[in-house]
Amino acid sequence: MKNILKIAVIAALAFSFASCESFLDTTNYWSKDSSNFPVNATDAEQMLAGIYNNLNAAIGANDGGNVGLNHFLWSIASSDDALGGGGQNDPQFQAEDLLMNVGADMYDGFYVTRYKGIARANAAIEALPNCGVADLKQYMGEAFFLRAWYYYELASMFGNIPCPVTSQADATQPQISGEALWGQIIEDCKIAADIMPAKQAIGDGHVDKYCAEALLGRAYLFASGFYGVSDITLPAYENESIGVSIAEGTKISKSEVGAYITDCVNNSGYSLVSDYHNLWAYTNRCSISDPKNPWYGKGYKWVEDDGARNPEAMFVIKFNTQPSWGTTIGYSNQTALFMGVREQTFSEGGMMPFGQGWGMCPVNPSFVEDWKALEPNDPRLDASVLPVTKFVGPYSYGGDAYIQETGYYHTKNMPVMAWSEEKGKYLMSFTNVMFPGLTWAEGYDDNYQLNSVNDMILIRFAEVLLMDAEINGSQASFDKVRARAGLPSKPLNDENLRNERRWELNFEGVRFNDMRRYGEDYAVKALNKQEGVKIWNLGVEGTNTASKFNGGYGERYKATKGFIALPSSQISLSAGAGEEYKFTQNAGWGSQFDFSGWQ
Repeated sequence: MKNILKIAVIAALAFSFASCESFLDTTNYWSKDSSNFPVNATDAEQMLAGIYNNLNAAIGANDGGNVGLNHFLWSIASSDDALGGGGQNDPQFQAEDLLMNVGADMYDGFYVTRYKGIARANAAIEALPNCGVADLKQYMGEAFFLRAWYYYELASMFGNIPCPVTSQADATQPQISGEALWGQIIEDCKIAADIMPAKQAIGDGHVDKYCAEALLGRAYLFASGFYGVSDITLPAYENESIGVSIAEGTKISKSEVGAYITDCVNNSGYSLVSDYHNLWAYTNRCSISDPKNPWYGKGYKWVEDDGARNPEAMFVIKFNTQPSWGTTIGYSNQTALFMGVREQTFSEGGMMPFGQGWGMCPVNPSFVEDWKALEPNDPRLDASVLPVTKFVGPYSYGGDAYIQETGYYHTKNMPVMAWSEEKGKYLMSFTNVMFPGLTWAEGYDDNYQLNSVNDMILIRFAEVLLMDAEINGSQASFDKVRARAGLPSKPLNDENLRNERRWELNFEGVRFNDMRRYGEDYAVKALNKQEGVKIWNLGVEGTNTASKFNGGYGERYKATKGFIALPSSQISLSAGAGEEYKFTQNAGWGSQFDFSGWQ
């Protein structure tokens, strides 16, 4: 990672060191550098935009990365609720499922991209107080939140990483893990929650005080559960410009975290959508009105129709209509593309409402079986998982050399298509029907790989209610989540709460860390339920015999604790001239755990 942070800061600030000064006037009027940027509110907004842009960079496979290897997709593929899927030429998808690797630098693109985002946040935290903005605490809070989020993703995946928090930090400073690393993440969330004003960021993609409180709760639950530390030590930090003073040895307790969650529940203004189905784009007015849609005629209506605001969505990644195959590919929802229906006939709408994609993360059949057995009347199963038998058109197993196909698609993060009366055909994105005047970059007006631009939800208010139940013991919050699904109250105990989180938050990127914090025995047992389930490989029915790969799911989890391999190139870069490597590889990794493809 040597020099990545310094390079990223330069890119974030749009610095240019070309000299344009005359011998009479040394003021640089033509480019931005540390002498003239940032100095005002416009500059501050540009700095924030640079940090937010990093969210999309990892979704869009910029910087040499692979969109299928970002934190969100990794957390789903690695969990017990989904297999890897994809095609015969997509071994990295199956490797994520099997807790294996494809090459020593499999995750290097994501690693580098996120550290660039951290570098931008570090630079902003140092420079924003010089801009004279009226909303300094809001701006600073957003920078602290985004740094926390990027470290949350990296810490969840790699476990033992460097944690620079200044723009001048050595990019190869020692790795840290456990309480020290998660203490920094939690502190950033706490600072953001403490300094941002008590108001929502309405629908513009910016985060607010309550987003910080929600991430604080999520990070605390993982850190305290996985590492077994209930009172987590925060690093010392002083910043007079925003009135923050955290002394050496300060700890944060469960009850203190609970107070932030209570504030979010009572004062945030976020609320549950009336029907769970209406959270997801397949119920949009253009697609739900088609008789070929399996949910047609059931009264569902997407809460975000025609640009309306989702009152439950707290932290989202925004997209727009200007993606291209260059650096702006992240402006489209590539996660939806990767999870789309693999290689079927779409022109007649037979796969309505879902569009074409790469078939990543097919639903584990045992997940469906568990849900039906434990909560047989839960309508969220119908809202979350679609069997291929419900497609109107004929469905063919083995499309485009599909591996680990299960006959189930999850519904929340899929490309959604719709019939266009104007065009007389099905368009690959409902947004082109709902907003017919959209102008797409480079003429990509009906391109299934670039046209998914609906929001990607990362934190919902329902999760906050379930955290209130877990941290504060709130039966009322637990019951609210169940009542929205039309389900009766249940006793608030570990088993019921764990199941409720699994059903409510399925395929939203939280299950894998939940399993890990519940303990190794829980995680191993859950992961092993993927072994032997029915799958189709290349259209041939068989079973998911993962045990032939290094002993299978449970054995790989025991060896790695769910952490992935640190990219080999980053270990190499950690050594200076004539020095030994500063970074060490995570436990359970080596070339013998490379996955060459499903056999």
